[in-house]
Amino acid sequence: MSELENRRGKIKGAPAPEVVRWIIQPGIESDLDHAYQCYLDINKAHVLMLEKQGIIKTEVAKAILKVTDEMAKMGDKPTFAIDPSREDLYFNLEHYLIEHTSLEIGGQQHTARSRNDLLATITRLSTRRFYFKICQLFNEMRQVVIDVAEKNKDAVMSGYTHLQPSEPITFAHYCSAVLAALERDYRRISSVYETLNLCPLGGGSMGSTTFNIDREMTADLLGFDEPLDNSIDCVASRDYASELLAALSLAANTFSRFCFDLYIWATPDYGYVEVDDSAAVCSSIMPQKKNPWTLEHIKGKCAHIEGFFISAFNGMKNTPYTHNQDVNGESTYFLWTALKEMQACIELLSATVKGITLHKDRMVQTARGNFCTVTELANYLVRHDGISFRAAHEIVALVVDYMITHNKKANEIGTDVVNEIFMKLFNKTTSMTDADIQTALDPVLNAHSKKVLGGTAEEEVSRQLARRQAKLNKDNEELAQRVAAVNQAKDRLEAAVSAAIA
Repeated sequence: MSELENRRGKIKGAPAPEVVRWIIQPGIESDLDHAYQCYLDINKAHVLMLEKQGIIKTEVAKAILKVTDEMAKMGDKPTFAIDPSREDLYFNLEHYLIEHTSLEIGGQQHTARSRNDLLATITRLSTRRFYFKICQLFNEMRQVVIDVAEKNKDAVMSGYTHLQPSEPITFAHYCSAVLAALERDYRRISSVYETLNLCPLGGGSMGSTTFNIDREMTADLLGFDEPLDNSIDCVASRDYASELLAALSLAANTFSRFCFDLYIWATPDYGYVEVDDSAAVCSSIMPQKKNPWTLEHIKGKCAHIEGFFISAFNGMKNTPYTHNQDVNGESTYFLWTALKEMQACIELLSATVKGITLHKDRMVQTARGNFCTVTELANYLVRHDGISFRAAHEIVALVVDYMITHNKKANEIGTDVVNEIFMKLFNKTTSMTDADIQTALDPVLNAHSKKVLGGTAEEEVSRQLARRQAKLNKDNEELAQRVAAVNQAKDRLEAAVSAAIA
């Protein structure tokens, strides 16, 4: 390679093989996976702006844009060979441009621009493309959970705290709780867009430029809301990546907890839920096994996502607030992996939940016998006998102890046991009948009688789910508007290119 062809400035020698292997080649491969068209879009917008500002001549812009358009038509990856010795994908693209124009013409593309602001813009554009996909899939998953909840408002089951039976709920009520968390998770992911969709192009290496560029124009053509307004911040800031990874980590935590519950409830000891065959595997040696392995993989991938956040966050720690590879390259290294893992989690969770089967009879049968209803028995004692809740709590605690000791279930409690303990503690008996006690201990009546805000009654759960649906619809509308704005910008960009090369 001649000195003229090298174009590495002060650097005359070729990169070391180790540098190529561990830095250049992985960087090129990463860019080819997600950034090829982004490079070309930025080049188009930049050249159009240079021509409009009179920085380059119209015939120069036309020649550059013609070749760039030809490169764009190659697809997601270039059809020409990429040479790692040229240091990165950008210099390979520039080399191709100059080969098909000239050094004097193609070399004008990089006027008033640095790789620093170029790469900062590339990362934001690439992230935005994947971000939209994640947002769409996330909301589709929320819809799946809503649909499953709507179909299972009648599925009464025992709720749990500390993995111990607590109080009767419905599966729909549980799903509503998860949906509330997912809604907050999405809100955090959605808010990242405000810091993500800002344009660094025009910041130069870090000190701006003396050319009279129009940064608002390039930001508009690339679908950004506005340019970043400080040249150093243009190339130094990657906090949006940390912010996105943090939001994804919190969502992953919700996924993991949801999956853990389903995982436990899918065991034969519970027998509440069963995953579809499409989301399970059998043991190689134990034929009775139906392993819900999608749930295991999701939980594991969620841990990866949380780890990627820590890696990215620490990668930016104690770095100069300007352009450097700690921030530009290493801190965002796992961003794409995290986004892919999040996509996998969402799609696997959607498929698993969509195919889930509830064993409703087993749910309610367990709730009738595992003492999750005895809080309501204490409430009945308060209402019927005028005693304090703490006194009622003490009576019922001893009743439960008696029943367990004598190997009896909750639905076998009668006035005989209650009165014996009531008399022993407070020298009186209950005014309740056996029928009253059985009503108090009925998990279905219990679950559907809690009509207060946030309660488990069917009408209240319906209200909660309607609210979740309304918020999801609003989130989908906002996302559609954002995607439409970016698509419209792309249309403006391509129309301008077509007009320029006509």
